[in-house]
Amino acid sequence: MSEHLIVRSSLRPDPQAVAELARLGVATAHEAMGRRGLTHPVLRPIYTGARIAGRAVTVLSHPGDNLMIHACIEQCGPGDVLVVTTTSPSTDGMFGELFATQLRHREVAGLVIDAGVRDVAELTAMGFPVWSRAVSAQGTVKASPGSVNVPVVLAGAAVRAGDVVVADDDGVLVIPREDAPQVTRAAQAREALERDKLETFRSGVLGLDLYDLRPTLERLGVVYVDEEAP
Repeated sequence: MSEHLIVRSSLRPDPQAVAELARLGVATAHEAMGRRGLTHPVLRPIYTGARIAGRAVTVLSHPGDNLMIHACIEQCGPGDVLVVTTTSPSTDGMFGELFATQLRHREVAGLVIDAGVRDVAELTAMGFPVWSRAVSAQGTVKASPGSVNVPVVLAGAAVRAGDVVVADDDGVLVIPREDAPQVTRAAQAREALERDKLETFRSGVLGLDLYDLRPTLERLGVVYVDEEAP
């Protein structure tokens, strides 16, 4: 069998869980999942305010070559998140306005790429969400084989086709497809708890007291002293 594959995958996470994870966001879902699945913070949004979650469609490319992005687009559909990785580190601008226009037509939710992008002004104007390692005008070629919908490692996080990718201003999170409903329920419970804490803090209570941290300070040898008046 060839080592270069385009896998036609029909695996999809629970759509209700995906929609709720997009609303809940990365930080809440990450805590609810036991602080697992977060990619390295080198992946940053090209503009602030975007928040997405969707089924991962994965691409493994040769660095400086975007052939397999072209090859994967017909595997993408509404609500998907395109996940692009390279076989060795790259910051070349592998993705731009032309790709985004094709993906927007297919109602793809956004892109997470462990490499570079360009046409940032155009991508921002069209409201196409992108998280990338770099922004670079460096162009690429279309000459090297790769794979689509195979397991990849995205900035330190393992991703399989069909897993859930959640991305917002706080970073990018990968949730195994089969864990999505459970993580969603745990994240909803955490959100409710945090709402209660917000109300408590708004009333003037300090985290130092709500979390009973004064005994911890004492145990660690932290001592209060009063500064002498001059």
